[in-house]
Amino acid sequence: MFSKRIGIDLGTANSLVYVAGEGVVLNEPTVVAVAIDDNHIVAVGNEAKEMLGRTPGTIMALRPMKDGVIADYVMTEAILSYFISKVCGKTYLFKPEVMVCVPSGVTQVEKRAVLDATLSAGAKVAYLIEEPLAAAIGAKIPIALPSGNMVVDIGGGSSEAAVISLGGIVAHHSVRVGGNKIDEAITFYIKKRYNLLIGERTSEEVKIKIGSAIKLTPEIKMDVRGRDSITGLPRTVEITSTEITEAIYNTLYAIIGSVKGVLEQTPPELASDIIDKGIVMAGGTSLLQNLDKLMTNVTGVPCHVAEDPLLCTVKGTGIAIENIDLYKRSITKK
Repeated sequence: MFSKRIGIDLGTANSLVYVAGEGVVLNEPTVVAVAIDDNHIVAVGNEAKEMLGRTPGTIMALRPMKDGVIADYVMTEAILSYFISKVCGKTYLFKPEVMVCVPSGVTQVEKRAVLDATLSAGAKVAYLIEEPLAAAIGAKIPIALPSGNMVVDIGGGSSEAAVISLGGIVAHHSVRVGGNKIDEAITFYIKKRYNLLIGERTSEEVKIKIGSAIKLTPEIKMDVRGRDSITGLPRTVEITSTEITEAIYNTLYAIIGSVKGVLEQTPPELASDIIDKGIVMAGGTSLLQNLDKLMTNVTGVPCHVAEDPLLCTVKGTGIAIENIDLYKRSITKK
């Protein structure tokens, strides 16, 4: 009764925390800064993200999640205990119940790693829910009904497409391609075309400001600063939105490929429901300009971005932990 119920969307790029009865209370980057000599954690979240690409030799800023799964167990545990203590206070008498969402394609070993890290971080009970289900609940899709609903959750590290009916996943496909791969494609393009080296923060800024899945008319231009790979000196180049569309083309098609893969596996009865209702897009990367239009053009199924796509998954995780009895069949517990 006295312990808090917490839902955590542990993403590759950002982590969000939902407290039952309060809503979303925390939204911070999944970044940890560590002192190299003694492995002491210097900063977590926003403070650590400011350090990315700017640290001295004694400190290392890293992302403990890669492609939606745990890449560094110790750091993930540290980030989870940081979130739990930030929500519950430094000293808490009653351990909270925590639900974490994981990509639907993860292995049993990866699931156990998340459960163990959550319990070690200070949870009384740990639950897991699959990301597409959480995104569907957060997007207010009535998943319990016997009709097909399709959700595409495009995050920083992975993209998940799933068809949901009667509260369970009927068909799913996940690719470990997301917003980070789009950033890498922009970095690679600028290096190849202009011999200019840029950091991940700059490529993300380019994606947000002038990135588009379909060519924009009129095109937008932006100045990008970086280091010349030949002379080694700082330099500025002007880049257009058309170039960025060209740079990210292949990466976007890898994401759309997972959607097509799920549509091919979907039973015909559910496929007709999906054509009626369309595909719901969630996750931060679905905010990329015109991505819904490109997906509609390629798949022939109407696509629309959910309300608050960034918060869909964490809201769904929070709603599931608040109504744990309703979603018993859809979750793993430890």
